[in-house]
Amino acid sequence: MARSVSSAVPPADFQAVFREGLLKGNAALVTGGGTGIGRAISLALAEAGADIVIVSRDPEHLTATRGEIEALGRRAHSCACDVRDAGAVESMVRGSEAALGRLDILVNNAAGNFLCAAESLSANGFRAVLEIDLVGSFLCSRAAYPLLKRQGGVIINITATLAELGVPQQVHAGSAKAGVDAMTRHLAAEWGPHGVRVVAIAPGPIGGTEGMRRLGRGREEAIARAIPLQRLGRPEEIASLAVYLASGAAAWITGTTFIVDGGQRLRVRSWAEDE
Repeated sequence: MARSVSSAVPPADFQAVFREGLLKGNAALVTGGGTGIGRAISLALAEAGADIVIVSRDPEHLTATRGEIEALGRRAHSCACDVRDAGAVESMVRGSEAALGRLDILVNNAAGNFLCAAESLSANGFRAVLEIDLVGSFLCSRAAYPLLKRQGGVIINITATLAELGVPQQVHAGSAKAGVDAMTRHLAAEWGPHGVRVVAIAPGPIGGTEGMRRLGRGREEAIARAIPLQRLGRPEEIASLAVYLASGAAAWITGTTFIVDGGQRLRVRSWAEDE
């Protein structure tokens, strides 16, 4: 019998496994870095010693997280930018270099999503998600590449398990994330000879995020019960993997998407579970 969802709690400390100063001297740029998974990654990279640039379309999302990074003793820079705008992205990356002097890590985390049945989905709605998730990730990667290849670096794309599954009302987001997964492999093959690794993390349902609030619609307990580990993920768990992938410990890893979903994709529910 599966244990109750409330008893299936994760470890309390995610950062203790990393050596202090693991990423000292590195500079990271995190899109969507002010809230949710992006915020957790920004703070985890800072705790590991990196200086951080955080980016969001909404500048109000940046102030608090920038202060948290600075409180960790790291340099922090924030910038409002729409990743769909190629010119704005180029300017943002130049500003990041001016602020921190270099770039070693790019985290493409900016994303958009909403629930909508395919037959009701407008062309603009479908296009908007592809432009934020897929085109935006490409534009940021292309703009950052000249800086990353100077000393070698890594691009970490935050995608989703939607690319592996078939999910009602998510054809736009699933298609966009499948494109990000493909882009990860292609850029890894093309940029690897120049010292740039490209990897991706595909989180499953993550509690306490805006995405879960919008898409979960109060069904968090039911969603958790359908996961073999019987709970939602935590932003810090995604952040821990990002730190590892940004470090020298992952120096021979590229072109791979890591699924972090508590086993959700493996689970086939039985009729008995609904009784």
